[in-house]
Amino acid sequence: MRTQLQDRLGDRSGPPLVMGILNITPDSFSDGGRFTSEAAILAQAEKMVAEGADLLDIGGESTRPGALPVTLAEEIERVVNTVRLIRRRHDIPLSVDTTKSEVARLALDAGADMINDISGLRFDPALASLLREREVPVVIMHMQGTPGNMQQNPTYNDVIGEISAFLAERIAWAESQGIRRERIVVDPGLGFGKTVGHNLTILKHLERFTELGCPVLIGHSRKSFIGKILDREVDDRDLGTAIISGLCAIKGAALLRVHDVAGTVQALQLAMAIGGAAD
Repeated sequence: MRTQLQDRLGDRSGPPLVMGILNITPDSFSDGGRFTSEAAILAQAEKMVAEGADLLDIGGESTRPGALPVTLAEEIERVVNTVRLIRRRHDIPLSVDTTKSEVARLALDAGADMINDISGLRFDPALASLLREREVPVVIMHMQGTPGNMQQNPTYNDVIGEISAFLAERIAWAESQGIRRERIVVDPGLGFGKTVGHNLTILKHLERFTELGCPVLIGHSRKSFIGKILDREVDDRDLGTAIISGLCAIKGAALLRVHDVAGTVQALQLAMAIGGAAD
């Protein structure tokens, strides 16, 4: 499973991989509290698999702006139980959205295939050694500040240059810890310490991040900048999300982290058809 995922991350001949979001938290900005029972978790996982998700991303701690941390024990219980539950039914690759090495270790033991770390391997030094030992892919994301304060006046002199430099430094650090470059995915972190303008600039110049030599993940789904531009509430942003997904496919994204898998799959089919049309 992990080898299969690694191969797909390295093959950029097709459309971006669709990463379906499964938040098992009571306070996530979009779907908090919806997927806390085993029945609800399995139903949502099966729905996303049927709609064409390439992998699922399981999160046990909300990272929305202003979010408060949960205890280690609580995050472990949520995440590990969910990985085991899904793994009994499906062989789809599973990513775990965590900054904690102990959560990651137990999730990998339970059958997870990838770690998605919003801290860029900064919050828990032990996570890098675990990733080296387990030889699994990892997403390294840029974030200005922490989830608790990241949206309090985020400021950049050169948003693309500064994020690129941060990600390049994190890639180099990860490699110095024994994590092979081909296992690293980068994420510019839309909405994580960015204004609407910053997010739009990142999307406009997304191809710049592919120059880092790692697959690029974009997590734009239902985020507030879409709502502000379109004047839509969080549960009415899937169309805007799908439009951005198509743009990201053309600009070289390798993974798209989304709530609405079906809409994203259709957007990617159209984007790839246009991209493959005759000149």
